[in-house]
Amino acid sequence: QEKKRHMGDTKHFCPVSLKENFVLYPGLHEHAAKYQEKIYYFSTSEYRDKFLKNPEEYVAHSEPIQAPPLRVCLLGTHGAGKTTCARQIADKLGIFHIQFEEYLQELILPKTKEKVGPDFDEEPEEDDDKMPILPILSQELDSFSQTMTKTDIEKSKQEVELTDEEEAIKANLMDNEALPPEVLDNIVLDWWRKEPFRSTGFILDGFPRTLDEAQYLSERGLCPDVVVYIQIEESDVLERLFPPRLKKWKERQYKKMENKKKLKDLKAKIRV
Repeated sequence: QEKKRHMGDTKHFCPVSLKENFVLYPGLHEHAAKYQEKIYYFSTSEYRDKFLKNPEEYVAHSEPIQAPPLRVCLLGTHGAGKTTCARQIADKLGIFHIQFEEYLQELILPKTKEKVGPDFDEEPEEDDDKMPILPILSQELDSFSQTMTKTDIEKSKQEVELTDEEEAIKANLMDNEALPPEVLDNIVLDWWRKEPFRSTGFILDGFPRTLDEAQYLSERGLCPDVVVYIQIEESDVLERLFPPRLKKWKERQYKKMENKKKLKDLKAKIRV
């Protein structure tokens, strides 16, 4: 009780982090300072020195210091139901829902024209049944050839003119390559420091995904108020993910059979 009465306005949180970054960052006992008989804790020695130079800028005056909105990180394995839960929580609390990998897709979608990654890659088409375009029935063959190669042509167009940042995002989505800190700076910092996220709050779905990304948040002083990890049995994940993937595979197989049938019919016409 004695300690509580003598703590500063921000309690055990750093007043400089709150004032400048609008983040509740826990202070450390080794970075403490006393002002007007109250003890304040700071996240770094630099912030402590900054406070001591002009303490009135960081303490409450006529009104209590405003606390930042709720910031939640929701984690879990693929198929755990993070997005479903995050949407419901965001709607109930009136905060933003940010699906991290979906956000990355949207950043490069204007150039790729389609989503990239293991969940969106089509199986490569087999070349065994393809044949050269002959003068006979050239119009039909041209039309069919254009249908067969349309995806390849689009993909070749999509691969051009990506910036270094876009290439890094694509590599992350395709092969789980780590995003460099400078790329994360251009994405993540805004959610903590810029409007409308700064004053509304958010639930961040699927980030951080790795130890490096968690370390990045710590180094940048981006502290979530709550981190929730959804734990789920493997059998439940299979029940959710397997049926739609099986359906997609069957659709690809059907399309492949249809293409083979068209080729067979065209070859029969040519022989005639």
